[in-house]
Amino acid sequence: MNHHRTPLFTALKDHAALNPVQFHIPGHKKGLGADTEFREFIGDNAFSIDLINIAPLDDLHQPTAVIREAQMLAADAFGADYTYFSVQGTSSAIMTMILSVCGPGDKIIVPRNVHKSVLSAIIFSGAKPVFVSPAQDVNLGIDHGVTIQSIRRALERHPDAKALLVINPTYYGVCTDLKSIVELAHSYQVPVLVDEAHGVLIHFHEDLPLSAMAAGADMAATSVHKLGGSMTQSSVLNLNTKNGYVNPQRVQTILSLLTSTSTSYVLLASLDTSRRNLALHGHEIAQKAIDLAEFARRTINDIDGLYCFGKELLGTEATFNYDPTKVTIHVRHLGITGYETENWLREHYNIEVELSDMYNILCLITPGDTDDSVNILLNALQDLSRTYYQVNPAHELVVKVPDIPQLMLTPRDAFYGDTEVIPFKESAGRIISEFIYVYPPGIPILLPGEVITQENIDYIIDHVEVGLPVKGPEDRSVTNVKVIVEADAIF
Repeated sequence: MNHHRTPLFTALKDHAALNPVQFHIPGHKKGLGADTEFREFIGDNAFSIDLINIAPLDDLHQPTAVIREAQMLAADAFGADYTYFSVQGTSSAIMTMILSVCGPGDKIIVPRNVHKSVLSAIIFSGAKPVFVSPAQDVNLGIDHGVTIQSIRRALERHPDAKALLVINPTYYGVCTDLKSIVELAHSYQVPVLVDEAHGVLIHFHEDLPLSAMAAGADMAATSVHKLGGSMTQSSVLNLNTKNGYVNPQRVQTILSLLTSTSTSYVLLASLDTSRRNLALHGHEIAQKAIDLAEFARRTINDIDGLYCFGKELLGTEATFNYDPTKVTIHVRHLGITGYETENWLREHYNIEVELSDMYNILCLITPGDTDDSVNILLNALQDLSRTYYQVNPAHELVVKVPDIPQLMLTPRDAFYGDTEVIPFKESAGRIISEFIYVYPPGIPILLPGEVITQENIDYIIDHVEVGLPVKGPEDRSVTNVKVIVEADAIF
């Protein structure tokens, strides 16, 4: 296919050049009705292509022209049979994957450390989650992928599962042996859905991990905006229909149900042009990011008190491969936390990192980086080391996560069930109807439908008392919690 073409972006530019008299939304009418300061800041070109699904520009909900061609080009670029554009982030694509294969009461095997969009889809679909614990890294204090053995046990116990969802790569860039997991799941006639939010570049360079489509997975939600150059909230959903587990028409229908009818043509155009850039120059720009990241990794590992993992981490089922452009910096030996490091870099060097946890910060090296930006980071880290190394005692690394609680209701039944609010410290033995996450390490501790244990309560309160972020419950202080008034078990 001719990847020099940008059918949608070209159609938008051509339409804007005609300067039509508009009597349709958006009401800013090419920016004339917008706030003056905002219009001057983002420019008239952006307003000129901020349009809606009028006939010359096709319709994302039922594409037949330029959007259809743009999606076909994207499918070719990503090695997929079908590709659908998402203007509501990878969250919408992930939810579409689950809702297109799971209905009320269906089982889906998922890692415990899934993104909240997975849990949202489980609530909406009425599915029953079968959780698999990810492998914990006791040296870094983070989670890696799931093992083949853990997936095999889940499939043996639940051969009636409608789907298996895998995170690959993880947020920290670590990959499991996805191809072997796909082959195992398919031997049970179970389709494989991949949360590939952090893996757009892996499609375009042989030194990066295997992509979901190359591994034979059935669906993969991929964030083009995270690493591939498109604008925030623009992603793709890739389909592999060769195994017969996926109905593309069903997927299109579900995605349409979840998508605004006022789709952003600015975001769609950024997907169309980013696909062109990746298809024509993906190998080159990925190589640039890899080289910068490896230079940063080598330099960081020469700085006192810092550690940045690389290939030495590999060798297990849960650490089968990794994306070197994810630069995870372990700061425990400086005697400070990742959170403190993030704040220090912001205050002293105007640097913003991707995330921080108890022991680490994560920096993304992308095609948008340069020698200058990486050197600013390295200089800041050297200053950080001089400030803290051997000044404070190193924290003891403790990774302790309670066992996965017993699921007594489907998450949907619990979420929409008859509830009451009680003191959290007195909630042991009750069925929770909301989420509670604790960071680090990012694994949900309690989900709707699970039985609260005293171990859960103690773990969460310990984290609240030391000031670590606890997310999910309506009561942000976690003084009170919503529980089911009364319910019968489903298992």
